[in-house]
Amino acid sequence: VGRGKECPVCGCRRRKFLPYGYVEQRENALCPNCLALERHRLLWLWLIRESDLGRGAVALPEMLHIAPEVALMNRLRKMYAPSPERYVTADLESPLADMHFDIQQIPLGEASQEVVICNHILEHVEDDRLAMRELYRVMKPGGWGIVLVPEDREREQTFEDDSITDPKERTRLFGQYDHRRVYGRDYDERLREAGFEVERSDFARRLTEWEKRLYAPGEDDLVIVHKPMPESSDDDQTPTNE
Repeated sequence: VGRGKECPVCGCRRRKFLPYGYVEQRENALCPNCLALERHRLLWLWLIRESDLGRGAVALPEMLHIAPEVALMNRLRKMYAPSPERYVTADLESPLADMHFDIQQIPLGEASQEVVICNHILEHVEDDRLAMRELYRVMKPGGWGIVLVPEDREREQTFEDDSITDPKERTRLFGQYDHRRVYGRDYDERLREAGFEVERSDFARRLTEWEKRLYAPGEDDLVIVHKPMPESSDDDQTPTNE
């Protein structure tokens, strides 16, 4: 076993990671042990270094993890073992998930989750704006989430065309035959339309050169969403006697 690469999710060390890709193979993409890809390794590093999960919070936040990536789910379930009810996984069909639903109609109460993780799902959804509004609805004010999609930052506008039905042509245009759109630079604005404040983090590029070589986390931005706290008005404040 070599020491050229290390997966921060599972600790696996190898001379290199496995190649992986739907259309084109990427070198050093897939951890052979936990199956984490670049974005999973990047997200895990961010979670343990920059988020409430790694900052020694008094209590772990209530988290909804939609279409949970197995590598991340396994680590998060261990982390939440003392309070498993605070970590809920959901998917349309996967038997590994706690709940099963369509993200366009989430059967959870309004403002019920402190954290939502939802990665590489919205490109599959018929009405992504409705799904974004649902994510916003179930998030508590002051809550945050990670909502990643495949992005083409060269595009100004998101491209979608359901009239194209040939699987090969859809793969060519959208990256996968089952993707409904390819997101452009307007992705952040779509999230803002749903109500979110959007933070685009260059965390990957802030890692040291040694960390980039060791973890192979890719160079993608992390898209972090926040649900703002309601603004208090003068009417909400209790008067004080002077």
